[in-house]
Amino acid sequence: MPKQFRSSSPISNFLDLLGDKWSLLVVRDLFLYRETFSQLIQEGEERISTNILTDRLKKLKKYGIIDFVNDRNDHKVKHYYLTDKGIDLNAVLFEMSIWSKKHLDREFDVIAKDFFKQTKDVPRELVISSVSTNYKEHKEKLLDYHLNPHTFKVSF
Repeated sequence: MPKQFRSSSPISNFLDLLGDKWSLLVVRDLFLYRETFSQLIQEGEERISTNILTDRLKKLKKYGIIDFVNDRNDHKVKHYYLTDKGIDLNAVLFEMSIWSKKHLDREFDVIAKDFFKQTKDVPRELVISSVSTNYKEHKEKLLDYHLNPHTFKVSF
């Protein structure tokens, strides 16, 4: 946590932690199951640089928003995942996406279009809880696979 927040405002405090250009995009990418450094670099449309990604991963880990597990076959590879604190950011990302869809007159990427189409008539609370539940299940499988040497096959 920052040693000193700019103010006692909850919004200002949130921005002190996550208000830079990249942190929430890294969180978004983890929700999209982009969990290795190379996936985070290569699959994001925004093309984050390696030094910025390294910095944000360290920052998010320091704040307890993400953690990682080493790949069980190649210990140089880290698989990043959201902690419960990070998973709670799902609602924030959802609301930001809905606001953008409502107020920005533009074409969004295929992932966003599919998400908006699939969730069009679904209540917010159900969308948010479903995404969180699905992510938690994925995280359990990820951790079980990489931490349990007796696990032979896990489908993601």
